[in-house]
Amino acid sequence: MSGHHAHHAHHMAQFKKKFIVSVILTIPILLLSEMIQKFIFGNKIAIIPFQNYALLLLSAVVYVYGGWPFIKGLIDEVRARLPGMMTLIGMAITVAFFYSAATVFLPLGMDFFWELATLIDVMLLGHWIEAKSVLGASMALEELVRIMPTTAHLLKDGEIIDVPVSQLKPSDIVLVRPGEKIPSDGTVVEGESYVNEALLTGESKPVHKEVNSKVIGGAINGEGVLKVVVEKTGEDTYLAQVIKLVRQAQESKSRTQDLANRAAALLFYVALTAAIIAYVVWYVFGNPSLALENAVTVMVIACPHALGLAIPLVVALSTSITAKSGILIRDRKAFEMVRAVDVVVFDKTGTLTLGSFGVSDTVSFIPEDELLKLTASVELNSEHVIAKAIVAYAEQKGVKIPRATIFRAIPGKGAYAKVGKRDVYVGSISLLDEVNVKIEDQRISELMAQGKTVVFTVVDGKIAGAFALSDVIRSESYEAIKKLKEKGIRVYMLTGDSQEVANWVAEELGIDDYFAQVLPDKKAEKIGFLKEKGFKVAMVGDGVNDAPALVTADVGIAIGAGTDVAIESADIILVKNDPRDVPKVIELSRKTYSKMVQNLWWAAGYNIVTIPLAAGALYNFGVVLPPWIGALVMSLSTVIVALNAQTLRKYEPKGVQFMEKKQLVKDPVCGMMIEPETAYSKIEYEGRKVYFCSKHCEEEFKRNPKKYKSKI
Repeated sequence: MSGHHAHHAHHMAQFKKKFIVSVILTIPILLLSEMIQKFIFGNKIAIIPFQNYALLLLSAVVYVYGGWPFIKGLIDEVRARLPGMMTLIGMAITVAFFYSAATVFLPLGMDFFWELATLIDVMLLGHWIEAKSVLGASMALEELVRIMPTTAHLLKDGEIIDVPVSQLKPSDIVLVRPGEKIPSDGTVVEGESYVNEALLTGESKPVHKEVNSKVIGGAINGEGVLKVVVEKTGEDTYLAQVIKLVRQAQESKSRTQDLANRAAALLFYVALTAAIIAYVVWYVFGNPSLALENAVTVMVIACPHALGLAIPLVVALSTSITAKSGILIRDRKAFEMVRAVDVVVFDKTGTLTLGSFGVSDTVSFIPEDELLKLTASVELNSEHVIAKAIVAYAEQKGVKIPRATIFRAIPGKGAYAKVGKRDVYVGSISLLDEVNVKIEDQRISELMAQGKTVVFTVVDGKIAGAFALSDVIRSESYEAIKKLKEKGIRVYMLTGDSQEVANWVAEELGIDDYFAQVLPDKKAEKIGFLKEKGFKVAMVGDGVNDAPALVTADVGIAIGAGTDVAIESADIILVKNDPRDVPKVIELSRKTYSKMVQNLWWAAGYNIVTIPLAAGALYNFGVVLPPWIGALVMSLSTVIVALNAQTLRKYEPKGVQFMEKKQLVKDPVCGMMIEPETAYSKIEYEGRKVYFCSKHCEEEFKRNPKKYKSKI
């Protein structure tokens, strides 16, 4: 269990216990209080011997035991010279207790014993609920940790040995059976299967894996059996890097958090000033009891507790949600800023396009299946990239490719082959001159004007058709550009390709503008040019060739990082090579920022109304807020902030369901975090349960338990 998680779990248990004990003690305090007796029984007041002393004793226990977290908080904040929430609560209950204690011995007026007890009860209840909510948000890292399996089937000397994942080393070969989790990052060396990576990258569809395919530790194997050579272990694995980035993002400060901190500090002084003014005014008007009550209520109701939670809760949840979606945040400020970008610049090759040559268009003068069969039959004999692209296109269309009986290359122009009884030529436009064939077709002219490579097929001396090849546009790019434009964001494209190619891609996708024939070292200049025009610019590229442009942009987004997420040039890293994640990250940023603003208003805005009420502004109209109501209102604002942050969970990617949140325990031998229910074994040692991830760890512990005693 992580330190933060244990901290919140301890706080939750502590506040729960103190709340229950304090409520039990509050019951006799209420029954012994004169005001409560009048309220319940009218003028019939039950007087018991030493009633005031009993009230003092019970209240002292509630003050010291139940109020200790707030008293300790007051001392800590004063020592650090950072007065805040705990200072206000601590001052409020301390003033109420000592004033009430003084009334037992001196004729000062009414006591506040029941108000003090109920105030502490409500504050403890609020902190208990808040600690529970914070615990839920802080589980984000534990959810990620739990993805990893605890044991692996190591293949060694022809045998299968079950070992802890922590003992795996690079070059080890492991067996992954159907339904099991892949134990570490590596490459498939034998077998074929579909792997579920939804928990890691947000990819909802199973991913096909075969020999030489990369696999991620923690992904769930499908129905096939895989043998995987381990390449990365421990801190080097994809999941470990993701956890590191999530932790850094959660711990980093954002602009909104800075604002909340300043507001909380300001609110302390506003509350203290308002409390002093309320006390002085009501004391001058001759009502010292009401003066003290109002001062205490002002201090309680204005506690900036919710302000301290408003941003961290949203940060914790948003970073875990983005990580589950395959979106990793390196810079919190950039993530907040991306909501406001008005221009997104995409690098073309490999981002909007596949980065590989493929058939984009066909023009056929004979049945298309026939054209594909004859052309692919010729190109099957060539190793040229264009030939391979046409063959792949034919296979994708499900065409059965016949074998050519004669093949001859025509240098610089194309190739000839005998397919059945037919003479087939395939090549460039210069080949048409070679075979004395002329072509005049508007469709082909348009394809050539777009800068595409056009390949012609001549069958028995007549033109049979043509293929246009280019860097194929990703199918996802159309939706990505459409969504960005729906959000009112202008889309630009950067490419080193010709004007014709850039113009075709821009028109095809509906891109607003583009920069063509841009050398890699000049891309940053184009980003700077857009920024000079007053745009807030996000640059989307591969994180390596586009590094200068990513750094120059207001927000740098590296796309297609795969398992290599250690990209220093990017603020945001997209694991998948899917441009649709760009509008997704902008949407998540906007939703996150919206939740932050809502929480800030819930946390601080209510003070505009409640501080004057607590000070007694409407006393003449019969509106009075006693301290316990003030505590209830303050605690309610804290709970609302916590619950409002939890509503972000509806933006988790579909298909990504984490296991039920359970407490993790540590194997004292290897240090691995495991669930008690899925542990390999457990034993009793000196009255404590000890859990193990494997037989090896259990045997090692039994050999020398004293060595690991301190780690239990």
